[in-house]
Amino acid sequence: MNPVFLRAIAASALFLAGATGAATPKADLLARGKYLVEGVVACGNCHMARGDKGQPLPEKGLSGGMLFDEPPFKAYASNITPDPETGIGKWTDAQLARAIREGVRPDKSLIGPPMPIEFYRHLSDTDLQAIIAYLRAQPAVRAAVPKSVYNMPLPPNYGPPVKTVKAPPASNARAYGEYLANIGHCMECHTPRDAKGQLQHDKLGAGGQVFKGPWGESTSRNLTPHATGLKDFTDAQIIRSVREGVDRSGQPYKPPMGFGFYKSISDADMAALVAYLRSLKPQSFAGK
Repeated sequence: MNPVFLRAIAASALFLAGATGAATPKADLLARGKYLVEGVVACGNCHMARGDKGQPLPEKGLSGGMLFDEPPFKAYASNITPDPETGIGKWTDAQLARAIREGVRPDKSLIGPPMPIEFYRHLSDTDLQAIIAYLRAQPAVRAAVPKSVYNMPLPPNYGPPVKTVKAPPASNARAYGEYLANIGHCMECHTPRDAKGQLQHDKLGAGGQVFKGPWGESTSRNLTPHATGLKDFTDAQIIRSVREGVDRSGQPYKPPMGFGFYKSISDADMAALVAYLRSLKPQSFAGK
């Protein structure tokens, strides 16, 4: 047989192998990253650029700029698009992974609140890789963001370096639900804080944090199975509240809960989240 023809066959075989084999894992990784960023983790709830009245500007992607003006800090969400000058374009995957999971930038400076590093430390290696792949695939947006100012001391670190993390099996609904709640940083808002702004872990899920914004003022609700929390909610009512942002009577909840992102959470993941919330220690509502 003609050697040139043989080489052409070999080249075609390699191309097809790449198209049907190597490309599939990458596509799966991007799909998982999209699901996490645009769903459970809801990165855009903070990092999506906003207009003058707080409305999201999808055309500007995850270019940041959202202001969190609180007594302890005046923080701006960073630009996490691949722009090399104002975003993460020059960061390596390892540097980006460390920033997300340990709160340390490439220049060694610490990322302060409201970035929920304490919860992102639970991100599994594979889900972290998927999120990074998705962020890399986004359009680069040049958008300089002001530097955050803190009127409180930041910790020296958020804990020892994170070496490797594996998610629990999805077959263990309660454990996997806890994993999803962690990477979705549910308790970052739904757990009361002490006078120094620290989460009161002994009151996990009791709610009571107050959030002020263009919507006025909202208070995080109690997510525990207490009478002042979710005890009398059916699973379907909890799921509807998370996905649609309405209470049992259909009245809308106020931001900053990321309902627009949570509506894409899968049925299986929602069931796992509900199983986890049902397992929490009942706590009385921590709000007024």
